[in-house]
Amino acid sequence: MAVVLGYDESPGSLRALRVAIEVSAAFGEPLVVVFGAAPPGAQGEEYRAHLDAVRQTGRVALAHAVAEADDAGVPTAVEVLDEKPAEALLDAAARHDARVIVVGSYGESPLRGALLGSTPHKLLHLSRIPVLCVPAGD
Repeated sequence: MAVVLGYDESPGSLRALRVAIEVSAAFGEPLVVVFGAAPPGAQGEEYRAHLDAVRQTGRVALAHAVAEADDAGVPTAVEVLDEKPAEALLDAAARHDARVIVVGSYGESPLRGALLGSTPHKLLHLSRIPVLCVPAGD
């Protein structure tokens, strides 16, 4: 089993990283840090350049998360997936037999999340395993 974390270096995901490390350590499970890199649209040369830039951003963000998990003694795996964030997290959770998916929240209203399709909102409705949604805090 594993703990899967959606991570993008946003304020919500920074706090979610700390919680995910605590959960992984408590259960003695590896932490799978996931970045969904699918850019909007899939046409033209700009798409490939955009996708490459998003993947590189994800790799940098995940390296920071891995360093923090390493400092806490939590083993990690990293995945940069060419999927939208919610889909990437659900796929990673299924492949790693995850115990829980951890994501950060940006403090948006439930209505805004429902209308705009936030990742936590999608996961809460689609996931077959528990989703731990960590608020960004103050």
